Amino acid sequence: MSDIRDEVSETFAEVFGAEPAGLWSAPGRVNLIGEHTDYNDGFVLPFAINRRTVVALGLREDRMIRVASGFADEVAEIALDELAPGKVSGWSAYPLGVAWALGQAGADLAAVPGVDLYIESTVPVGAGLSSSAAIESAVAVALNDVWQLGFDRRALARVGQRAENEMVGAPTGIMDQSASLLGQEDAAVFLDCRSLESEVVDLGFRAAGLELLVIDTHVEHQHSTGGYAERRASCERGAAELGVTSLRDVTVADLTRARDLLDDETFRRVRHVVTENQRVLDTVRTLREQGPLAIGDLLDASHVSMRDDFEISVAELDLAVETAQANGAIGARMTGGGFGGSAIALVPSDAISRVQVAIDGAFAESGYQQPTMFTVTPSQGAVREQA
Repeated sequence: MSDIRDEVSETFAEVFGAEPAGLWSAPGRVNLIGEHTDYNDGFVLPFAINRRTVVALGLREDRMIRVASGFADEVAEIALDELAPGKVSGWSAYPLGVAWALGQAGADLAAVPGVDLYIESTVPVGAGLSSSAAIESAVAVALNDVWQLGFDRRALARVGQRAENEMVGAPTGIMDQSASLLGQEDAAVFLDCRSLESEVVDLGFRAAGLELLVIDTHVEHQHSTGGYAERRASCERGAAELGVTSLRDVTVADLTRARDLLDDETFRRVRHVVTENQRVLDTVRTLREQGPLAIGDLLDASHVSMRDDFEISVAELDLAVETAQANGAIGARMTGGGFGGSAIALVPSDAISRVQVAIDGAFAESGYQQPTMFTVTPSQGAVREQA
């Protein structure tokens, strides 16, 4: 982290001609289990990871907000008074959307100064590790601090989600921002996406001799288009036909009735969400009662459900999961929105190398692009790095 902090501070000064007022950072996240349950008012169990986005911020004397980053050549700028959906596009919609969403949440943007922002990240883009929420959360805590807005972390999570929904146009839930803002070391965030109540759940990976391996397939996805929106619409249709507000209100026992009422595709979409909610609850209970060595079957079942019922996996993800399982993983599943991105495998520390070599070989044999693999540790959520 020290290297990227130094780089961000130095580059801010080069781009904007002044030293930043401070640095803030927020992590990406891995979702241990609970996929596509968040926008259905369900349960999720993500944790913040030790890959972070860092934001340097400087105050201005006018009403402009300018944003630069290491992953784009241009500096985006707009007056605070002009921020609105449709006025910004591309990568800058994430940080600028946060400023707009803070105003929508009650901040008086007419009373705050403009800012310069420089953003850099070690969270891989397109890997299903929520690089977007890391940007939103880092910017949110930075602006909340320097503008002295007083929002709590849960309110900032809603701000980040609104920015992504309305400024970026991605119909995502609140899980990613919650994990990035509420995460703690060696723990997951058990989040009820209806009430937004959260609990910290100890993971105990280190004590159990386990590591969480991320397998980035480099198959890129985009949530603002295509299959993600279709899956969400299918869930909403299923809930309406079952006469409930959301699929949160459907239990595993209701699935027999649902099969009779719904067409096959909608039923399978509903079955994934309903059983995935139950798997999250079962995982939390199992972690508390038996520890992480006992959750493998739940991770495996989650992947099967996403592959067969929700149909959001791809061949590369399936191969990564199956190869990890065959070479010593406790459990494995794809993670994130699907249609690409990453798989995760919970692996005994002494089997990490074996799993990585096996996956590399399997991908080469299948003619797929070589994946990038790295372990992640459950880490602290968004923080101010330095004054």
